[in-house]
Amino acid sequence: MEKDTICIQGGYKPGNSEPRVLPIYQSTTYKYDSAEELAKLFDLESPGHMYTRISNPTVEYVESKIAELEGGVGAMMTSSGQAASFISVFNIASSGDNFVMMSNLYGGTTNLFLVTMKRMGIEARVATSDMSDEEFLSLFDDRTRCFFGETIANPSLEVFDFDRYVPLVHSKGVPVIIDNTFATPVLCNPIAFGADIVVHSTTKYMDGHAEVVGGVIVDGGAFDWTKDGKYPELTEPDESYHGVVYAKQFGRAAYITKARTQLMRDLGTTVQPIAAFLINNGLETLSLRIRRHSENALAVAEYLKSRTDIVESVSYPGLADDKEHSRAVRYLKDGLSSGVVSFCVKGGREKAMAFMNALKLAAIVVHVADVRTCVLNPASTTHRQLSDDMLRKAGIEPGFVRFSVGIEDKKDIISDIEEAFKACL
Repeated sequence: MEKDTICIQGGYKPGNSEPRVLPIYQSTTYKYDSAEELAKLFDLESPGHMYTRISNPTVEYVESKIAELEGGVGAMMTSSGQAASFISVFNIASSGDNFVMMSNLYGGTTNLFLVTMKRMGIEARVATSDMSDEEFLSLFDDRTRCFFGETIANPSLEVFDFDRYVPLVHSKGVPVIIDNTFATPVLCNPIAFGADIVVHSTTKYMDGHAEVVGGVIVDGGAFDWTKDGKYPELTEPDESYHGVVYAKQFGRAAYITKARTQLMRDLGTTVQPIAAFLINNGLETLSLRIRRHSENALAVAEYLKSRTDIVESVSYPGLADDKEHSRAVRYLKDGLSSGVVSFCVKGGREKAMAFMNALKLAAIVVHVADVRTCVLNPASTTHRQLSDDMLRKAGIEPGFVRFSVGIEDKKDIISDIEEAFKACL
């Protein structure tokens, strides 16, 4: 099926006389006909649900839909995008290991990787887009476990160069993990471009209505975890599950099975059934919304480009003269570049704040990718924990504004911007 159809028909498929709409299985617990059947579940010998902390029917249906949209062999929903990013790496890394990350990641992810995971003994090594191939590869060694990037970086909007980085990372025998939140599977399938694992903050475009926090990890199923013995977590017996060897018993789904049965079991970063239900509602209109977001954002970006009196620079991959445009055309469906426009207001942070305060339709919120237009100054909010040097490496200047274009009429959005600019002149 095409993406537009999968958004609606994927996952839950009702049988005769069953509910047409995805049911909410609001239960922590499941009944079994015999003790032997339950024992088989705990031995990972038969499918089924043990406990909602690990899996749930409503959640499973939504996971199946997302896996189908991304072209993966399986998916696991989490309580947040941060949890998904953490587990995607921690699933294959332990104390003493390291991984490579791009410098332009979302600020919360950057802090998670550079500060919190450092306390766990896992080192994040930072790559920048201006590095040569040799400099990039020098970050890898025999303890490097993966590489992490974003399809469309938040908020610099750099488009990930799959053709360049995937072969380089794979030459070092490690998997590529890509955060596909801004692009969504409607605009880009990282797995089709060679990525091995995909993560999302479902809080953003997948939900689309600012209703529920969530995340998801999708396993592409193509990476060979058995090669070179680099991943004993997947190729050696797991004593916490009676010695199961994930790569042997679950094959292509080894990675996502371990993430669920070991880390979700132990960490409990569980998405609730009602949250999965709401995310599914958002997914049903995702293909429609992301096109409208993209069309509106392009119109806003073109307007901002015309305001050289107040706007210092505009970043939006959909613009024909944007430095990321060629990659947007290469990797994003029809060159559509999602709904976020980044720009710098002349006069720095003070002018940026004045502009934001003067907006009427667009709301100042700690969020992005909503049906409603919203705005933020990352340097003083979502990326506040970063040093000035890290901010520059992430492409964020003091007057930088992240403008998340909603699906209202574009004339009203542009009119709101125009009126707010008067407060800056």
